[in-house]
Amino acid sequence: MKHQPDSQRPGPQRIVCLTEETTEWLYCLGQEARIVGISGYTVRPRRARDEKPKVSAFLTAKVDKILALQPDCVFGFSDLQADIAAALIRAGVQVTVFNQRSVDEIFSMLYQVAATVGCVDEGLAQMALMRDRLAQIEAVVRAQQAAGKRRPRVYFEEWDEPPISAIRWVSELVGIAGGDDVFPELAVQAMGKGRIIADPLEIVRRAPDIIIGSWCGKKFRPEKVMARPGWEAVPAVVNGQVFEIKSADILQPGPAALTDGVEQLHRIVLDWMMNVAPTLPTACGSLPPEGALPALGRPGGGEDGPHAPPLRGSLPPEGALPALGRPGGGVVT
Repeated sequence: MKHQPDSQRPGPQRIVCLTEETTEWLYCLGQEARIVGISGYTVRPRRARDEKPKVSAFLTAKVDKILALQPDCVFGFSDLQADIAAALIRAGVQVTVFNQRSVDEIFSMLYQVAATVGCVDEGLAQMALMRDRLAQIEAVVRAQQAAGKRRPRVYFEEWDEPPISAIRWVSELVGIAGGDDVFPELAVQAMGKGRIIADPLEIVRRAPDIIIGSWCGKKFRPEKVMARPGWEAVPAVVNGQVFEIKSADILQPGPAALTDGVEQLHRIVLDWMMNVAPTLPTACGSLPPEGALPALGRPGGGEDGPHAPPLRGSLPPEGALPALGRPGGGVVT
């Protein structure tokens, strides 16, 4: 689709983006000429670092430098940037702060930014492609479940000391990719302090099949995770299923998480389902006798040994097995 020159578009012409996701999205829309300042943490797209002045970190910003750029709009993210926003507003700058925490809220942010720069049609077209791909991923997962593969339990670690579990959009993308977040009750907590796991051994007790680390820009150390005291029997450790996804790809609540982030999650989960997971009885087959259930991977029984991944609760009625672990199907919201 051919992009109109900025001068023919409504909306702000001099935009400062305090976080990466709005920068990447404006580039995706072909509206990068409107951007006059970006976050110093921006790595997507790579060329933005060479083309745009860096005016902020995450919790701090060079307000005088921003004002010198004469922005007619500033995009920010979350209450953590409230002080920056307040200073700019007092200086007479228009500021829009988004607070997206879920997949649906990310899509809402993308729409609002596209509308602000007069690119609704382009925005909707790109968002439709993203939604279609998410639906395709879910269809692949359903096919694996129909073939008797179960969904893996996934522990996503956003920070290591203290351990912090997945924020809501990551938890939802884990679900779309085919896994089940082992701390779903914490994912609804917007702030990191609400997702601190007070007892690290609770992670062990939840027996994740896959561990994924993304330590907010700090290098993930899988060998350090696998060597934690008491973790030697965790299924993910036993099977070598400990991985890193870069923070820029999954902890950015924008195009990155909905594309590269979920694709990496899906590759990890699909590999586990196809090559590591035990096969469950399919809906068209007969269920094993009650006494044989431990052999399906329940701890402490059967040929799988003491470290085999346990089943998620009791088996559902015959005919419901393809939907095991995903009540209702569809995109998690």
